[in-house]
Amino acid sequence: MGDAPADDAFAVEHAEVRDGVGIGYVRAGAGGYPLLLVHGWPETKRIWWRNIGPLAEAGFDVIAPDLRGFGDSDLAPDGFYDLAAHARDMHALLRDVLGHERCAAAGGDLGGGVVQDLGLRFEGFVERQVLFNCVLPLLGPAYEAAGIASEPPREVRMAADYFLRQGREADALAAELATEQQRRRYVGEFYGHRFWAAPGGFSREEVDFMTEPFADAQRLRAGWGNYESALGTRALSERPRFFEVSDVPTLALYGPDDHVIWRQFPQMCEVAFSELIGPFVVPGAGHFLQWERAGLFNRTVGYFLRDLR
Repeated sequence: MGDAPADDAFAVEHAEVRDGVGIGYVRAGAGGYPLLLVHGWPETKRIWWRNIGPLAEAGFDVIAPDLRGFGDSDLAPDGFYDLAAHARDMHALLRDVLGHERCAAAGGDLGGGVVQDLGLRFEGFVERQVLFNCVLPLLGPAYEAAGIASEPPREVRMAADYFLRQGREADALAAELATEQQRRRYVGEFYGHRFWAAPGGFSREEVDFMTEPFADAQRLRAGWGNYESALGTRALSERPRFFEVSDVPTLALYGPDDHVIWRQFPQMCEVAFSELIGPFVVPGAGHFLQWERAGLFNRTVGYFLRDLR
């Protein structure tokens, strides 16, 4: 760590996928088996910078897009930033633009939710999925029957103040973050003192690299649209596929240094996915597992998907 990552390490391509939404993405390994990498919040496709090259070298056609409203992608002309809208964008990018009839997909945080919706909404399209440190389907009674608490513990609720403000007071919060410096400092907190990442997981230069796309006020505000959708303060494009057990073959990983995703994540995965490998706890990783333990992540994904290449 210490050297700033290169924002131009990969060429950015653009495509209009549907409804006037332009998606920016990077691609490496064309001709291999398609592997979609979906970022979360407060991330862009840059969170995959340590994974794209190695996974392409392992034989995959790696596609790492910015979700609508993030990074190099357009703001949503229809105002939708919910799971279904993101999933349909990803399906259109891979199938209609890049010509893939199937894929594997990986994601954490919001990206994990998008991957789950994508696999259920388009049956057979996602042949396998890799999920880590993300929100899981809302299966309260099933979790309770398995002895898993249906309410988050106190420490998670305390760390979730951002969720409530971004979901219920987004305009007021945006007004408080009036300058590029303030917006980047706000996003940078999630890579630092809020303890989402493993200790020392990001250098100052790397935090600067991750926060630069959020200097734009419109994109920072758009990124909160998913929180508003989840809390009912923004209309949904359609009902998310987030209330059912998934039968997509799933590899689940968990970074235990995360202070925002429940520590019951591994146990919840055993309820939420009927075809499950793991869950495996990854020491030295937190919320940003694909960056913090990139080598382990890349090898594990390669083994999980090796017969698809």
